[in-house]
Amino acid sequence: MIISASRRTDIPAFYSPWFFNRIKEGYVLVPNPFDVHRISRINLSPVVVDCIVFWTKNPAPMLDNLELLKDYKFYFQFTLNPYGSELENNLLRFHKRIEIFKRLADKIGRERVIWRYDPILTNGIYTVQFHREKFAETAELLKEHTEKCMLGFIDHYHHIRSAVGKFNIRPLLSEEIRQMAVSFRETIDAYPAITLETCTSKVDLSAFGISAGLCVDNRLVEKITGYPIIARKDKNQRNICACVESIDIGTYETCLNGCIYCYAIKGNYATARRNSAKHDKTSPLLIGRLNEGDIVKEREVKSLRTDQLSLF
Repeated sequence: MIISASRRTDIPAFYSPWFFNRIKEGYVLVPNPFDVHRISRINLSPVVVDCIVFWTKNPAPMLDNLELLKDYKFYFQFTLNPYGSELENNLLRFHKRIEIFKRLADKIGRERVIWRYDPILTNGIYTVQFHREKFAETAELLKEHTEKCMLGFIDHYHHIRSAVGKFNIRPLLSEEIRQMAVSFRETIDAYPAITLETCTSKVDLSAFGISAGLCVDNRLVEKITGYPIIARKDKNQRNICACVESIDIGTYETCLNGCIYCYAIKGNYATARRNSAKHDKTSPLLIGRLNEGDIVKEREVKSLRTDQLSLF
């Protein structure tokens, strides 16, 4: 089993103590996103957890406690954007996040810290030229601290159009994408240790030598764990997403990074703050506690490892 922690919220930035408590107790409760009273109990034993994928914009709260994960394999998807506080209003300054990225890579190895340049968006301030320059600057700063960069382009989900529209952020033009792809490829060619891929197949950049990649990546999991796994494509993700199956332990509308383009809080920043206020680091649930009428069922999980000999 691969644990995703989490596409739905930034667990390392805001809920690290809770996560380490869940690791200590060996299980977590996760509500169904479509019915909060249907709750899965998920075993977090290292016997069944092959790897944990962390998604974050600030893993600093975890850095001094990573030894608590000594029995687990894991890697980080670290999003590092160059935008200002008007678009990402609760993040540390850019160069502070660069320092955190480097500290993390020095602790766990550069191959286990993926740089996400995501989402790419444009307006009157964040132009193609802006991205050319900032991508090149960031690549230079991270050249010894990562082995992969994942590119992601903004999705104009219905529920974020009003928020992004206030900043004149519109769907990207094909020519804009082409110009940036050429520039990004040229930049990364100077750093042969870094692989450049796109987050999904939504935007095909193969003509520029940029292939579609996997964020939850069975190849990287096998490299980190040292054993082969069998993992299917994640049926809960979009067709354009090639990620392999994982179990997400996060909860929507709980992230406090304040990114105006975020699909996971659906523009409901006040709701995210209210939900976060209900967080109890000792609870098996990320938000709140079990209530009367909640139905908890054990989710069947197992290791994806394939090189173990059967006793039967």
